[in-house]
Amino acid sequence: MLDHISIGVRDTDSSKRFYDAALQPLGYSCLSQSPGSLGYGAKTVELWVNEAGRPVPADMDSGLHFCFAAPSRTGVDAFHAAALREGGKDNGQPGLRTAYGDNYYAAFVIDPDGYRLEAYCGKAE
Repeated sequence: MLDHISIGVRDTDSSKRFYDAALQPLGYSCLSQSPGSLGYGAKTVELWVNEAGRPVPADMDSGLHFCFAAPSRTGVDAFHAAALREGGKDNGQPGLRTAYGDNYYAAFVIDPDGYRLEAYCGKAE
């Protein structure tokens, strides 16, 4: 359904450190970089991170979040740890969320600009 998502951030240098670290355990990397713009994905860019004059204000009650597919539960754990190391805030430790399904293993963080992020693996491990 979606080809890509674009988010606005205050500083792409700071965002690059965060997203490089957080997305690497999930198999994603920065595939495109130009001044003020970063493109992340596995084979093609699916997430654009761009400097913006007025990034969307963080709003914990908006319901907006982005969920990244993880290849394994270990990847979810590594995503969470790397995100926290690079300035993210914990929004839910890695673990099973059985209310969402028997094998719903996820972790939640908030990036330095206030975007809520999730890494999810549905494999039974």
